Order: sequence, then C-alpha cells, then structure tokens
Amino acid sequence: PDEIVQRMLRMAKVTPQDTVYDLGAGDGKIAIAAGKLGATAVGIEYNPDMAKLAQCYVQAEELTGKTRIIQGDVFKEDFSKASVVTMYLLPELNLRLRPTILNMKPGTRVTSHQFTMGDWDPDETAEVDYRTAYLWIVPAKVEGAWTLREQGSANAYTVNLSQKYQKITGDVAAGSAKQPLVGATMRGEEIRFAFNDDKGVTRTLTGTVRGNELTGTLKGAGGAETKVTGTRK
Repeated sequence: PDEIVQRMLRMAKVTPQDTVYDLGAGDGKIAIAAGKLGATAVGIEYNPDMAKLAQCYVQAEELTGKTRIIQGDVFKEDFSKASVVTMYLLPELNLRLRPTILNMKPGTRVTSHQFTMGDWDPDETAEVDYRTAYLWIVPAKVEGAWTLREQGSANAYTVNLSQKYQKITGDVAAGSAKQPLVGATMRGEEIRFAFNDDKGVTRTLTGTVRGNELTGTLKGAGGAETKVTGTRK
C-alpha cells in the first residue's frame, strides 16, 4: 500500500541527495516513490515480466531520468553505492542479504516492509494500517581496543569495545581501575558512551568513528567539554 511505502521512505529520511536501491522491486512502486522525492532510484527485480511492467510504470510517471529498473538477482547485482536500501522480501532472503548490508558504508539506512533481519534489532519500527515498517542504520565496526587522548591534556584512556550490530558494551581503563561503559550506543558512524574517570567524575563521550579513527568530545563535570581523538590498536 502507498501509505507504508511513504512511511518507509520517511523513516529513511530520503532526500534528492540519496541513491535508493529497492531490492525485489516488484511493480516498481517503492523505486518510483523514491524518484518522485528527487532521489536517484534503482529497483532490482528478478522476474523479467514484472521488471518490464515496472519499467513501463516508470516511463508513465516520466521518471526515466530519476528511476530505473534492473532485471536481475539481488544476490548478484552491486548495490554498494546505495545510501538507502528498501526491501519487501521474504525473511530468509533478508537474512541472506544481512552480511552484505552490514558491510555497507556506516550510516546507510535500510528499511523493510513486514519482515525483520533476525537478531539484528531495528533502530525504529512503525505501524501503518496493521502493517509494519522497520528501519536499520548500518553501524560502523568499532569492536577492539582503542586509545583515547584528550586535547591539551596528558589524559589517555584505553577503551575495550565488544559489538553486536549497533549494540556495544565494554570498559575503560582510567588510571589503575577499569570502569564499565554506561549507556553505550551506535547509530551509523556516531558513538556515545559514559564512564567514571579515576577521580569518580562521570565523563560522556560523543564521537564519530571512521575506520580506525575516532573524533569527538568528552563532557565532564559542569558540562565542560574537551576534544578527544581515538585510534584502534
């Protein structure tokens, strides 16, 4: 239904700057709706007759400059350039695609109509007329040991992170003591957690992870902020 399609695209915050790939495009409804929002949209449909029909609908909507339909296999076509992936596939196909999606650029938004991705919990869920839409944001890979340094200070912290999808846990070596991370979250490249330093002051890190580098701020007592950089060992 059109309402669920629009909700999926709103959840993914689709703009004209986005490249949207619709996996299992069917009659092209989602790819066409994304094209109408100004995005570059590509629908991948395995069934040749359905792909032809979808292309006819694209032409009828005069969207040939924005939306195209590929007759192909979602497991063979390259959709790595997508900033947004939309899906209305069977659960087992979602699970087969999950490793590929998790290797996409952190921050890629993924929406699915009706079906989940197993134990990768969605970042957002919406109900429209008894139908469900899900949103996931591909998380950066942050697992490992990191060294954090505060700008203008000799303070350095060793942070050990464990990760399962967007959920992270870990501890910080502050001075001689290890303190658990509190409220640790990932959303795309954005990371946030709190810990108590060696003076018992709660510090909150908000940062961005790109590869083995982290940049951000540490907020301490009274809201004072210092810049922080991190490298993965």
